[in-house]
This record gives sequence, C-alpha cells and structure tokens, in this order.
Amino acid sequence: MKIGIIGAGNIGGNLTRRLTALGHEVSVANSRGPQTLTALAEETGAKPVAASEAAKGAQVVVVTVPLKAVPDLPTGFLDGAAEGAAVIDTGNYYPQRDGRIAAIEDGLPESRWTEQQIGHPVIKAFNGTYAQDILDRGRPQGTPDRQALPVAGDDPAAKQAVRDLIDELGFDTVDGGGLDDSWRQQPGTPVYGNRGDADAIAKALSEASPERSADFRA
Repeated sequence: MKIGIIGAGNIGGNLTRRLTALGHEVSVANSRGPQTLTALAEETGAKPVAASEAAKGAQVVVVTVPLKAVPDLPTGFLDGAAEGAAVIDTGNYYPQRDGRIAAIEDGLPESRWTEQQIGHPVIKAFNGTYAQDILDRGRPQGTPDRQALPVAGDDPAAKQAVRDLIDELGFDTVDGGGLDDSWRQQPGTPVYGNRGDADAIAKALSEASPERSADFRA
C-alpha cells in the first residue's frame, strides 16, 4: 500500500519505521524539508518528500503534526491522494504548545477542528498511543491481552482501512464512534495513554466525560 506521512516526530517516525518494515511504500515529510529526513530515509527506505507531495497517490495519509501547525499545511496537499484515501489524524490539542483554539475550548472535538482546517474527512487514531509502543508492543492477531487502540471517524470504509492497518501493526482496535464522539479519546480521558485490551478500551471510552479536564484547557 502507498502511505503518506506528514510529520516525522515520535509518532510519525515510528509509523514510518514499522510500515516500511511491513512492506508498504511510504513517503514522509516534515515542515523543514526532505533534506532533513535523510537519516530516517536511509534507515527505513521511506521516500523523503515535501509536505505538498506526501499524499500523492497515497491510499492512507497520516497527519501527525502539532495542532497549531495544521492551518499551515500546504493548500491542496491532499489533492493528489488516491480516490477514497483514508486520512488519519493523530493530533492532540495542548494549549500550552498550540495556544488557545477557541472552537475546541468551546467543545468542538479536536479532530473535527482538524477536519475543518484541511477540508477532508479524517479518522482519529494513534492520538493517545505512546510512540515507543508502536515499535515494541505489536502482537499477532489473537494474542491474549493484545493492546487495543480506539478509532473514530464518519466514513465506514476509511475507518475499516485504518483498523486493518492497525491490526497489521499488531494491535486490536475498538470503534470509537463517529468523529463527533472522538472527544472520548482526547487528552485527559480514561482511554488516553491506556494500554489495555479491547474490553478495557471499550470500557474506558464509555467512562469518558465531555468536560475537558483543567490540565488540557487554556
């Protein structure tokens, strides 16, 4: 599968490592230009590209940049993606880093805000996952207590594509509902950073409160 990754930080870098190891064709970009990704490219075989080129032909696009950087993504960066491409948003709103985003403070789910900024539906996944776990904790399907990740989004086909990819990475998934329900996996909720199995993740999602915790408010 052809996969574009925009953002080469902890999550983006480790997804690049795992997905190339699984045989996927990965293009990776960051805000500083492809010349700064030489080491990651040499390590993984991924193709370093400009952010405007990362989605070209991709069936899955991962947007893994700080929320404050989302509005600065190149205009039309998804135009060249494959028809029906799934766009994964891994982002979290951290006001201390991102500044105050009024719509999110007023209750708009973080990934709904990101969707509005980029003009394309998104699937929320990996946002509460420890980056090192992507490398270390994947297990074969059917392994007892296999770690599970919540996945939220409105497009059933795109959501299934993301769930299948996560399964390939070695993790179970739990359907987190539509994107309007994705507040259940935002920072400060019981599922955020939770390494539990599918039952534990489903329980954590059900126990979430829509009230944003003080630690994650501006």
